[in-house]
Amino acid sequence: MRAQSTFFPALALVAATIGCATQKKVLAQKQDGAVQTALQRGRFEFNCPSATATVLSSDFIQPAIQGPWVAGMERVEYTVGVAGCNQRKTYVVLCQVGTDTCFAAHPGDRFRGGEQ
Repeated sequence: MRAQSTFFPALALVAATIGCATQKKVLAQKQDGAVQTALQRGRFEFNCPSATATVLSSDFIQPAIQGPWVAGMERVEYTVGVAGCNQRKTYVVLCQVGTDTCFAAHPGDRFRGGEQ
């Protein structure tokens, strides 16, 4: 009985460690694509081909719905700062895990009512 009481917590710890390592790996794999997506949008909006990008933060987003018969999408999110030609903006870039697509949004547009 004592062996069982230590087995399950140890198993949970191993599963959590593997999950974190996998998430970090996915974040690292998707980062270049996310930076390029933000950079393309920034260069277009600024009309500045020399703009540069910096990753400010990243996060692995768990699906909102998970269950035995349904599963949501896993996504990674990056906050990327783009600067060039005396302008700068911050973009939130979302990439779906399992695809090569990313989307760069500028959250300030939504919260300021479209004011610039």
